[in-house]
Amino acid sequence: MGGKNKQRTKGNLRPSNSGRAAELLAKEQGTVPGFIGFGTSQSDLGYVPAIQGAEEIDSLVDSDFRMVLRKLSKKDVTTKLKAMQEFGTMCAERDTEVVKGVLPYWPRIFCKISLDHDRRVREATQQAFEKLILKVKKHLAPYLKSLMGYWLMAQCDTYTPAACAAKDAFEAAFPPSKQPEAIAFCKDEIASVLHDHLLKETPDTLSDPQTVPEEEREAKFYRVITCSLLALKKLLCLLPDNELDSLEEKFKFLLSHNKFWKYGKHSIPQIRSAYFELVSALCQRIPWLMKDEASKVSPSVLLSIDDSDPVVCPALWEAVLYTLTTIEDCWTHVNAKKSVFPKLSAVVREGGRGLATVIYPYLLPFISKLPQSITDPKLDFFKNFLTSLVTGLSTERIKASFSECSAIVAAFFECLRFIMQQNLGEEEMEQMLVNDQLIPFVDAVLKEPRLQNGQLFHHLAETLSSWESKADMERGDKMAHNLEKVLLNFWERLSEVCMEKINEPEADNTSVLGVSSLLEVLQKPKSALKSNKKKVGKVRFADEISESNKKNEKGVSSEGENSEGSELVTEPLTQDLSDLISPLRKKPLEDLVCRLAKMSINYITEQTSEQHLKFLSTLLSTFSSSQVFKVLLGDEKQSIGKGKTLEIAKLAQKNPAVQFLYQKLLGWLNEDQKKDAGFLVDILYSALRCCDSNMERKDVLDDLTEVELKWDSLLQVIEKSCSSSDKHALVSLWLKGDILGEKLVNLADHLCNMGLESTVSSESYFSERWTLLSLVLSQHIENDYLIGEVYVERIIVKLHETLSRTKTLSEAENSRSSVSRVCDVACNYFSSAKGRLLMPSSEDLLLTLFQLCAQSKERTHLPDSLICKLKNTWLSGVNFLVHQVDSTYKQSSFLRLSAVWLKNQVQSSSLDVRSLQVLLSAVDDFLNKLLESKDTDLLGVCIGSVMPNDSEWGQMRQSLPMQWLHRPLLEGRLSLNHECFQTEYKEEDIKTLPSHLCTSALLSKMMLVALKKEVVLENNELVKIIAELLYSLQWCEELDNPPAFLTEFCEMLQRMNITYRHLCALGDTSGLLKLIFSRSKANGTLWSLIIIKLVFSGSITSEDVKHHYRNSEDSFFPLTEGNLHTIQSLCPFLLKEEKKKFIAECIPALLAWPKDDLYYIDGGFGYFAIFNSSLQTKSIDDEELLHGILEVIMSWKKNFEDIFLFSCNLSEASPETLGINIEIIRFLSLFLKYRSSPLEESEWDFIMCSMLAWLETTSESRALYFDPLVQLFACVSCDLACDLSVVFDSATLDTVCDLPQNLISEWKEFFSQGIHSLLLPLLMTVIGNKDPSETSFQNALLRPMCETLTYISKDQLLSHKLLGRSVASQKTNFPEHLQTLLDTLAPLLLFRARPVQIAAYHMLYKLMPELPQYDQDNLKSYGDEEEEPALSPPAVLMSLLSTQEDLLENVLGGISVGQIVTIKPLSEDFCYVLGYLLTWKLILTFFKAASSQLRALYSMYLRKTKSLNKLLYHLFRLMPENPTFGESVLEFSNKDPKTFFTEELRLSIRETAALPYQIPHLACSVYHMTLKDLPAMVRLWWNSSEKRIFNIVDRFTSKYVSNVLSFQEISSVQTSTQLFNGMTVKARATTREVMATYTIEDIVIELIIQLPSNYPLGSITVESGKRVGVAVQQWRNWMLQLSTYLTHQNGSIMEGLALWKNNVDKRFEGVEDCMICFSVIHGFNYSLPKKACRTCKKKFHSACLYKWFTSSNKSTCPLCRETFF
Repeated sequence: MGGKNKQRTKGNLRPSNSGRAAELLAKEQGTVPGFIGFGTSQSDLGYVPAIQGAEEIDSLVDSDFRMVLRKLSKKDVTTKLKAMQEFGTMCAERDTEVVKGVLPYWPRIFCKISLDHDRRVREATQQAFEKLILKVKKHLAPYLKSLMGYWLMAQCDTYTPAACAAKDAFEAAFPPSKQPEAIAFCKDEIASVLHDHLLKETPDTLSDPQTVPEEEREAKFYRVITCSLLALKKLLCLLPDNELDSLEEKFKFLLSHNKFWKYGKHSIPQIRSAYFELVSALCQRIPWLMKDEASKVSPSVLLSIDDSDPVVCPALWEAVLYTLTTIEDCWTHVNAKKSVFPKLSAVVREGGRGLATVIYPYLLPFISKLPQSITDPKLDFFKNFLTSLVTGLSTERIKASFSECSAIVAAFFECLRFIMQQNLGEEEMEQMLVNDQLIPFVDAVLKEPRLQNGQLFHHLAETLSSWESKADMERGDKMAHNLEKVLLNFWERLSEVCMEKINEPEADNTSVLGVSSLLEVLQKPKSALKSNKKKVGKVRFADEISESNKKNEKGVSSEGENSEGSELVTEPLTQDLSDLISPLRKKPLEDLVCRLAKMSINYITEQTSEQHLKFLSTLLSTFSSSQVFKVLLGDEKQSIGKGKTLEIAKLAQKNPAVQFLYQKLLGWLNEDQKKDAGFLVDILYSALRCCDSNMERKDVLDDLTEVELKWDSLLQVIEKSCSSSDKHALVSLWLKGDILGEKLVNLADHLCNMGLESTVSSESYFSERWTLLSLVLSQHIENDYLIGEVYVERIIVKLHETLSRTKTLSEAENSRSSVSRVCDVACNYFSSAKGRLLMPSSEDLLLTLFQLCAQSKERTHLPDSLICKLKNTWLSGVNFLVHQVDSTYKQSSFLRLSAVWLKNQVQSSSLDVRSLQVLLSAVDDFLNKLLESKDTDLLGVCIGSVMPNDSEWGQMRQSLPMQWLHRPLLEGRLSLNHECFQTEYKEEDIKTLPSHLCTSALLSKMMLVALKKEVVLENNELVKIIAELLYSLQWCEELDNPPAFLTEFCEMLQRMNITYRHLCALGDTSGLLKLIFSRSKANGTLWSLIIIKLVFSGSITSEDVKHHYRNSEDSFFPLTEGNLHTIQSLCPFLLKEEKKKFIAECIPALLAWPKDDLYYIDGGFGYFAIFNSSLQTKSIDDEELLHGILEVIMSWKKNFEDIFLFSCNLSEASPETLGINIEIIRFLSLFLKYRSSPLEESEWDFIMCSMLAWLETTSESRALYFDPLVQLFACVSCDLACDLSVVFDSATLDTVCDLPQNLISEWKEFFSQGIHSLLLPLLMTVIGNKDPSETSFQNALLRPMCETLTYISKDQLLSHKLLGRSVASQKTNFPEHLQTLLDTLAPLLLFRARPVQIAAYHMLYKLMPELPQYDQDNLKSYGDEEEEPALSPPAVLMSLLSTQEDLLENVLGGISVGQIVTIKPLSEDFCYVLGYLLTWKLILTFFKAASSQLRALYSMYLRKTKSLNKLLYHLFRLMPENPTFGESVLEFSNKDPKTFFTEELRLSIRETAALPYQIPHLACSVYHMTLKDLPAMVRLWWNSSEKRIFNIVDRFTSKYVSNVLSFQEISSVQTSTQLFNGMTVKARATTREVMATYTIEDIVIELIIQLPSNYPLGSITVESGKRVGVAVQQWRNWMLQLSTYLTHQNGSIMEGLALWKNNVDKRFEGVEDCMICFSVIHGFNYSLPKKACRTCKKKFHSACLYKWFTSSNKSTCPLCRETFF
């Protein structure tokens, strides 16, 4: 009833716990009566609490031990197990003295718990006991007697781990030499304990019947009995002989007890087994007692002989033999013929019942012990016995088991030989043994293939050998005579059996094989038989078996024989071996063979029996002698055929084997129907074996090869020679000969060319020939080729020629050709090459294979399947090469030539990206194979061979097109004053990669492989390769709009991990910066840019750069192009002091230079470039110096005016002049940016006039924009104009004071006008040129030009001089010049350049507020005549919007609303989205500038076109989920964070840092404007949208926009300057309320307008305040009208209130309400009721009437129901 979920007793706060109970017991005072247990031995010390009081215990046992010992008495298994483990740990860890205190209590606990039902507890007990022993050692001695009986039983535990633990404990206590002594010391106690267990105990006395289940009690009892029996055996075995007598009485008592003898018949197998083991030990140790009890022993053991339990059987048979040996009169106590032999016969007939391997080895000792009296009549007895044995062999179970089958066969022959030996001379017995037993047994086995594996033939041969040797040794003796007679009889009978098996037209395959195997075994001499077996115990027969041997007879068996013995080694029967065979066997065996051969040849000749032919083949391979071949030839005297040489004819005459070969065998070989003719080839080898010398054999084979033998036969002959060294020795001369070699070369030629012709023959026709080629190339015997080496080389040349032809064929032809077969052959050849260098032709073949794999399919015309095969083939070849022990590279031409070929490939500039990828992949495989070589230098040598020298690198760098310079020049990173663009670069001309890119990629790939395996390279190669790779990558990066294949090239490098970071991570690049620095100083250009790139990518630090600069600080002057570029690239990283130092060097020279020096690098141009680079990094803070330089420039203007390119055409200007002008313009721009002190009027004049003059030059030279220096001039000129515009645009009251008088007016009236009149037409020219190669120039020029244009004033814009571009069929109210301006600028919003889009936006933005006025003037034309009048915003914007909507549908159409899209900055999509959003900003700006009436018309138009709906959907794909601005989340934790809705959007052209956020911010800005200016339309869209979108919009707007808009709306009310006559308006920001009070005469109306939390989406509620002098119905009408106005008008609250006041005023003025909408002023289009009914004279709004007519489907007046005219 106990359980974890049981209801606990009230008040019992803790659950029951056996450990707690033990603790309580420990605390009790006085003696506690304890339960002693169920053990029988009462003399032991009691369990602790049962004996002593608490005080005594405390003094003896440690408290922790006491607690553990108490836990050990618990019933719970887990408690006991944990307690025992704890006990063991404490024994190991505590002091010896403490542990010794436990010893008095241990025996009692051990004796009980070592018999515990749970096996884990028993195991833990023995392990703990071992720890206790190791701690207390000899102090255990006093307690041994009480422990030893249970300890011995524990060592015999049926649970092996527990038994092992007990043995370990025993060995820890006593070394092996002391163990008998220890046992003898305790022998009486042991015997007592074991006798008690065997004779007294029952299940109920061992366990408590009340608490232990019956099943568990019985299991424990059976285990204790088993252990006791085994422990008794152990006691007998360990006890010294002199101690046995003292126990005699105890054993007598045991043996006299009937209960003991009943254990032999016990139902539990383990008990029976232990019982029989004990009986054996008793017979062995105290035989005299067993003889006394013979009447009990004999029946108990012998009558159990048929016990077939696998546990009992081994012990039983051991007991049987010991019984027979010990008790001579045992048969008097049992009836052998009625009780024992029938049981034995039944077991044997059934094949041992699955225990053959156990039982059968005991049979021979058993029959050898049988007295003659028992076996009479012995003929019948032995006949029945052997027959039973053979019968047992025929059961299915035995046939299926090799080991059991072997055991029975071995037992049969052992018993047969024993019986024969005992009864030699008795003819009847001899006849019975041979004729009735042995021969039928052999016959049965010949029919059953499964029995032939059981080593029967070997046992038979061994038996015969033993009889023969005895007969030979004792010649003339009677015994020898009898044996000869037996043998003669055997051979006669055996011959009959064999002849019978073969003498059938359809001979049984099993029998034929059996006969072959039998004869093969029988012809082996005795020595050969012995070598075929494992060493096993041999049976020796003696007339008298000595007493000492009797004990070991059970070990005699032949079961150890293995199946290996059945694998017959077919060796020729040489003269030496045949001499070893006894004459008694040789003659009958040869006769039998000749008779069988004769019979077979007759069947073959008459019936062409293949079965007999196979038999003959096997027979001849074993018995190949001239005598047999003579028999085979018979009396025929045929010739061997015409046209044979004299030698062959003589040989045939002399040798019957050769004659047989020509007469018979050739005919059989050439018959087509013989599919598997391997056995015929075996006959050929048998015939060759009869030749006298190898020369004779060669002559015969040469003769056959030339004419007779077919290819398949030839293949089999060579295959067989490879399978056996013996056969190879016979044909080695022929294999190396010329005739076979030439034939194979011709075959190779034929096969390689056959592939090109249409294949007529079958696949198998080719297959065997290719197999033959592969075999002769790949097979090696003793590290030598099978055929002559010269022929191997010639065959490989043929294969090579085939591969070389592939490029000239098409892919289809290649897939049909023999390339695939060539690959297979070559692969086998390379795979099998061993221990020798490849011949030259093989190296050439390998090189061609490599080249085919390293080139793309387009060049090799090979299908994919073939490429894969080729790859495996060349890899196997390289694999062989690299595993050569010698220095491979020097000796291998392949490695040398492949490196040269690779170098040529990459330097030839003929590779596209695909080809390079294939090449790199092949090289990767190649190098990884090289890494497997023991020669560690191999990879380094290979890389060195591919590596170009410095001059080759230089040429490759020069051949790179120079177009890369555009960007660095235009971006001001490098300065140049000469023309260097000789190599024109057109994408359509070049589809292949420049050689520099290919070479650097290949070497980087090779280097990566080398670095991964930590190969050490010489000559600083790593650093050079990385430098060149960086050069290649920098070149690709600097190119503007690189062609697709270059982008693909860079992506491929990334995919293959060929990157600078990857190379640096693997290798030491300490010298890299030094190399790049020195190259930068020497050549400048890209090398200088690489330094900047490395610093910005974080690969090197600016400190490293400074270090190199300081080391070569003095060598920068005089300036060269390299020095100049290096300084320009270092400027951002150098200290101010260092820059000042080299500026100081420039100043004196600058003042003193003559005019000519101004143009040179080491003159004005170069020094100005350095000034500008320093100024760019804000390094010059000396105002005087800057003004001084400006003075110098102004002095040059006076003295050398022709330097300055003012208002001229640049067609005649030299690059040097352009260079100095560019640097001067740059200086002026930077000067304006970084000046801090005011300028003189003359300085301002100089700068402004120069700027305008340079701009005019730029404008006049637009035809020369293809020249990079002219482009640069144009860019810097516009830059200067832009910087001046910024200065004057940002002029404040404070800064104006610093400017000369009239300067700003001059700027506005003249200079600004001049700039814009030049730049606006120039912009149209530049963007009209769509040449994609000039994008970098476009970007560089457009940026300053467009930024300058953003500062254009509205008046300058309106007075433009652009050509008209009006769009046809476009209705417009704008004057022509304004329409032209719109038509020109609006399309620029679609232009694919951000600066142009933003400039167009800024210009149009300035025009938008002016435009609604023109529609206002024409408003009357949109009168009430139309039912739903609508007016389009500027048509040019709407048509642009239509185009943009289509483009955006492609970009965003597939994305669901609410899923945020990230637009990549400056991509094509970016421009579309930017243009679209800017267009909407313009439309909304235009909308805001319009009057209420116009807004109504415009909004109606937008509603019809559904453009606004599309916008709102797009906005919710573009606005971010969290529109937080910058880092405001971190900055403002307690304030409201900044969002894109709270921060104003600045559309700057120059600042690009915020580009990633520009579209999201712009989208939020447009959404904000839409909500503010078109709230009613957004509300309408929101209410009609589906639920998901409805929720997204509501959530987003409430969270981020509503608060901002509400605050702005309330603020606008508070700050409004609008005055209403008779109405006051107040606002409360905290409650988001607006309160309006309308007063006229005595009437007072107070209205409270409440903004919702999701304003403006939710409805604005209007509540009533005071109401004086107004009827309720009227009051309600007015409240409803105000609510309607605020909900449906697209404007602010103030505009809504104004509209409502106007409506009420009209009402008081006497204008009647429209009786449809009950309002004077229409809620949407703000019109008055004008349409009057002719009958009732009531007036209605046009829109209301239109709605009335359409919804009612009638045209009657709503009031009088008359027809409305």
